Amino acid sequence: MEGKTLIGRIVMPIGVAMAVFHMWVIAMGPPEAMIFRGTHLAFALALVYLLYPFVESKDGRRRLVWLDAVLFAAAAFGLSYMFVNYDYFINRIIYIDDLRPLDIVASLSLIFVVLDATRRVIGWALPITALLFMGWALFITKVDPLTLLDQLYMTTEGIFGSTLGVSAAYVTIFVVFGSVMERTGTGKLFMDFALALTGRQAGGPGKVSVVSSSLFGTISGSAVANVMVDGPITIPLMKRTGFTKHFAAGVEAVASTGGQIMPPIMGAAAFVMAEFLAVPYLQVVAWALIPSILYYVACFGAVHFEAKRMGLVGLPSHEVPRLLIVLKERGHLFIPVAIILGGMTMGYSAPYCALAGTLACFPVALLRASTREGLHWGLIPEALEDGARNTLAVALACACAGLVIGSITLTGLGITFTNWIIGLSQSSLILALVLTAVAGIILGMGMPTTPAYIVMVSLMVPAIMKLGVIEPAAHMFAFYFAILSAITPPVALAVYAAASLAKADLWKSGVAAVKIGAAGFIVPFMFVFQPALLMIGDWIEIVHASVSACVGIGMLAAGLHGFLRFHLRSYERAMLIAGALAMTLVPGWIGDAVGILLLVVVLVGQKFMPNQAVQTTS
Repeated sequence: MEGKTLIGRIVMPIGVAMAVFHMWVIAMGPPEAMIFRGTHLAFALALVYLLYPFVESKDGRRRLVWLDAVLFAAAAFGLSYMFVNYDYFINRIIYIDDLRPLDIVASLSLIFVVLDATRRVIGWALPITALLFMGWALFITKVDPLTLLDQLYMTTEGIFGSTLGVSAAYVTIFVVFGSVMERTGTGKLFMDFALALTGRQAGGPGKVSVVSSSLFGTISGSAVANVMVDGPITIPLMKRTGFTKHFAAGVEAVASTGGQIMPPIMGAAAFVMAEFLAVPYLQVVAWALIPSILYYVACFGAVHFEAKRMGLVGLPSHEVPRLLIVLKERGHLFIPVAIILGGMTMGYSAPYCALAGTLACFPVALLRASTREGLHWGLIPEALEDGARNTLAVALACACAGLVIGSITLTGLGITFTNWIIGLSQSSLILALVLTAVAGIILGMGMPTTPAYIVMVSLMVPAIMKLGVIEPAAHMFAFYFAILSAITPPVALAVYAAASLAKADLWKSGVAAVKIGAAGFIVPFMFVFQPALLMIGDWIEIVHASVSACVGIGMLAAGLHGFLRFHLRSYERAMLIAGALAMTLVPGWIGDAVGILLLVVVLVGQKFMPNQAVQTTS
């Protein structure tokens, strides 16, 4: 086991120290920006070079080699040089004062190390993207190399930029909170709660997956992590009750992916959005609430109509816990989440609330014997270490994304790209949105949501804003499509994870996921044209848009899966899909009237000419 190796014994104290440092900073106040962000990066790089060495032996044990030591020394030099010479860094005149020889060596060292460490944690896509943008700056726009190094290392416009600041100030504490919640048994609460709510219904295990995965997003924020936690329980249940294995994989992938957009605790990119827009995180939560509900209504509807079409039933009563018993025995574990929500509502900062929720987890778990069993003091350092490990991908992604943003800012590429998008779309908002959506999916295929969103904000979002999209809708649009790449073939990481658990074909699972999550691809267009879905506007408008969208999303799920009251004929499916698109994409009463009319026609047809044949294949 890793924990018994020398590396494991070194990793634990570093991971615990990293978590404790960030908790202390929240409680006592952060140091200067570059010092705080640099310390965050130092912890992350130390863990990366211990946990992701250049060589892994055949027995799976990690083995450090001389190259790891050299690169770690380069990281230590690049960061310690900034720490030791901090007064010089903040007092020099950027772009005017020449770089000293040691400045150049330290900057090159840290840039190379950040690229290498990011590659080790999340793969080649983001480092290659950063190299391309730096290459654009050097060879296309002819930026002076020393000016580029100045921007990327000596200022807070590059590696030590606001994106790394978000990782340090927000993401780490929420990830630690999730790890502590998981160690105190909250995962079992979520699963039992979902089972009690939906387990007995038609297609119950599929609905359990939808509900539990939306809750697991609170303690994970990663689509693949959600699949790997939730899937081993829900996928076998879905297969046992009659769902095909590729449909089961699709349900789990789509439901787990939505965890990043589900309040109250969303994916890391939501915190970056709050920083970019200079709004409280609670405002981002408010914007995301209705779209996330629509996403899960679509997923829930897909499971329901597919189960009805196939004649499936729920789990037997003896396998389903009772809701009152679940709440009585484990319901108190919701208290830490309530503390976070209550604190943010009262105006406290999100990190401070997350710290309070984290500190409450173990005392709350000790309140009842049902959750006290198995708890011991050793779980605390284990949870802190897990939290530190789970931040590495975000921390390195944010540092590497700083190289991209710094290059774009220095060259003015964002303005050039905006003009190019507007020209290519011929000033058509729909075409510009489609181009942005495609770009988000492609970027998200190769990198995590956070850097994909950051690149889109730098390049694509200004273009659609220039065509009339309001700023919150433009940012949410980019955010959603960066996330949806996880269920979009050919590179769909959440689908890969779910298909491996279901032992299903990757392409069939990917097609099923796109079909189940089809509404997810429509929802961003909906709130661009109807900002009321972001809770922007008066309440009558918000309620009208929300109800209309829910009905339309339900019609779309029924049309795609071929069942409403009975099995749908081809023309009835077409009518429902057309009506759904009218209600979701055409703002106002005209679209609603068309959609409702088509729905009524289909319902009347099913009443007087029922077709109750049940199709059992998918």
